[in-house]
Amino acid sequence: MISNEELAQKDKNIVLIGFMGVGKTTIGQHLAKKLDREFIDIDAQIEQKYGMPVTQIFKSVGEKEFRQMEKDYILNVCSDSKFKIISLGGGAFLQEEIKNICLSTSNVIYLNISWETWKRRLHLIIDSRPILQNKSMDEIEALFYTRQNSYSPNHASVNIDGLGFEEAADHIIHSLNLIADRPDELY
Repeated sequence: MISNEELAQKDKNIVLIGFMGVGKTTIGQHLAKKLDREFIDIDAQIEQKYGMPVTQIFKSVGEKEFRQMEKDYILNVCSDSKFKIISLGGGAFLQEEIKNICLSTSNVIYLNISWETWKRRLHLIIDSRPILQNKSMDEIEALFYTRQNSYSPNHASVNIDGLGFEEAADHIIHSLNLIADRPDELY
């Protein structure tokens, strides 16, 4: 097993994917601190650039335009950066071009969570997720399972049910050690 210091020197970015509200941003921040890497939250970067939250961007320009902005930003970051921890928005990995660049330039870690665990977080995130607005619980559940299938392929899947943020970061580091042993395998 390689040390965190050696792992941090690996030249690939680490991209976190998973359903909205799973904890990619917070876990990514913990992981970046542990590995002494810069953390980039794609949604936060877009919000900063446009001076408004994602919900407002969706309302102002629509999902299609937002997805184009998201794609342009991710392609740029993944192509021009190394040693970064990058958190993607929940829908970003659905775009083939994003999926391909992430898989070819980065170690892609899927943060997996059960529906039951995620459902308990819904009240914390629903107002800030435009894609969930005006949807029934059945529609949200269908979206959850559809998206779960979209997060393959990846380099590693980490089930975060019952894990705190620090524990989740430690599990990711363990997965990265396994990736170092088999760098070209996808799951």
